[in-house]
Amino acid sequence: MSTAPPPHGLLDGRTVLVTAAAGTGIGYATALRCAQEGASVAISDRHERRLAEAQARLVAETGARVYAVPCDVTVQDQVTNLFDTVVERFGALDVLVNNAGLGGTADLVDMTDEQWHAVLDVTLTGTFRCTRAALRHMMPRGRGAIVNNASVLGWRAQRGQAHYAAAKAGVMALTRSAAIEAATAGVRVNAVAPSLAMHDNLAKVTSDELLSQLAGREAFGRAAEPWEVANVIVFLASDYASYLVGEVVSVSSQHP
Repeated sequence: MSTAPPPHGLLDGRTVLVTAAAGTGIGYATALRCAQEGASVAISDRHERRLAEAQARLVAETGARVYAVPCDVTVQDQVTNLFDTVVERFGALDVLVNNAGLGGTADLVDMTDEQWHAVLDVTLTGTFRCTRAALRHMMPRGRGAIVNNASVLGWRAQRGQAHYAAAKAGVMALTRSAAIEAATAGVRVNAVAPSLAMHDNLAKVTSDELLSQLAGREAFGRAAEPWEVANVIVFLASDYASYLVGEVVSVSSQHP
């Protein structure tokens, strides 16, 4: 399938916040699919120019209500401002998609403390900060959904990815623990674990040789399109996933 399927109003009337949604990756694709499915969408990113461009593109492509708030998820004051602003603007927050993450490549023996902490702070601790903020709003309301972007590297080994893999495995564990705490309040927390989703930013920081190797491991012989991951995120955010709690859904065609 080369194009996304038509929308079905899965998020009609919902308000959705997607972090790290600037650019061409899973975050932007998710914001786009949520808007197409009827949601009012807020997006955040620490790159303000790209964030404004993403907002303009989303409005032009969907005509939906889209609001943009700059935010660095490693700074608690900015996270607090993000959630306060979105709730004030929309009146409530129904769905949070934690997409912010930071990668990099370094063998463990050469990895610096700074490299380790930078990846963990964005990818794991940033997800924690945003999840905590969302739960403090959603749990008293008795409803809401959080979808975290993990990775198959939380399960699988890949050279040079110890910090990223550890962070994504942490996101999986955080998802399960948060889900148990939130379920009794009517809030669902789940995650997706993509393997390889191709977009311009990934192509810029990854060699053609490695991308070819990774794509060759997939059963379809290709990388996923970002919207293919976004579709699963939309499903988990929707009422069709009403009984899914603490699940980590692999979005991968990779065979053993």
